Amino acid sequence: MSAADSVAGLLARRGPLLLDFDGPVCSIFAGYPARTVAGDLVALIGDSGVSVPAEVAEEQDPLEVLRWVGRAGDQRLVTMVEDALCAAEVRAVATAEPTPYGREVIVGARQVGLPVAVVSNNSAGAVTSYLAARRLAGHVHPVAGRAYADPARMKPSPDPILRAASALGVDPAQCVLIGDSLTDIDGGRAAGVPVIGYANRPWKIDRFAVAGADVVVTSMGEVADALMSLLKLR
Repeated sequence: MSAADSVAGLLARRGPLLLDFDGPVCSIFAGYPARTVAGDLVALIGDSGVSVPAEVAEEQDPLEVLRWVGRAGDQRLVTMVEDALCAAEVRAVATAEPTPYGREVIVGARQVGLPVAVVSNNSAGAVTSYLAARRLAGHVHPVAGRAYADPARMKPSPDPILRAASALGVDPAQCVLIGDSLTDIDGGRAAGVPVIGYANRPWKIDRFAVAGADVVVTSMGEVADALMSLLKLR
């Protein structure tokens, strides 16, 4: 059985499609590199008088910088870094690179009759800005973005997934999540949601399977093909 057939079988038995944003929908930091944003956040922390460990100073993922600040326990600093990251993400979506077939998946799911939501560790404001600019906002609701200044609620916490399911008025088990990271798979499992692992790097294929993804695809085109096959059956 092909991956597209496996995806079609999974989607045919369930309702809403939950999409991670950075990966399945677009590469948010394609034009405004994540390492630049992370470096700016580290500099902001240093300018506030807080000593930053070497491993954090070298971090290239701004979300991991925010996680570290959250663990440090200084809520004033968390809020400052959160605000700076939100602003950087809104700037980044202007030059974000759409994921091949990401749009087709969103539109195809709506044609099949599946509600589509975004569950992201990025800010809801950035996600909403991207969807509006790409004329996709009418196809996606809700957008469950990063909980403001509360990084412990980012995936792998199930929080954004559960918020989206609640807003849709469905049991989480009725949904299917597509994500491109281990935090998506772990968050989906914690929420009781089947997960399609989008392995956009070769090394992810085996890792996602071991982590418990229900299906692993290497292209969002496989999901688009699955949705097209379901549409033909209607």
